[in-house]
Amino acid sequence: MADDTITGLDRALARVCEMCPVCRRARHRQAGAAFQLVRRIEVDICPFCRAYAKIHGRKAHEPLRAQGD
Repeated sequence: MADDTITGLDRALARVCEMCPVCRRARHRQAGAAFQLVRRIEVDICPFCRAYAKIHGRKAHEPLRAQGD
């Protein structure tokens, strides 16, 4: 099985990251303590942030794209 295969578990974990108040604040504000925290933990510690990156193709702290992108 390839490493880039998206599973139902990946989708469920990514959904937790989408609803996480810390990650949401980091994506929205792009500065501050929440942003720094998410940048530091997302790859090494948080399985939700890793799943978010796998599903959406961008890291958990990166801003949401505009509708036209």
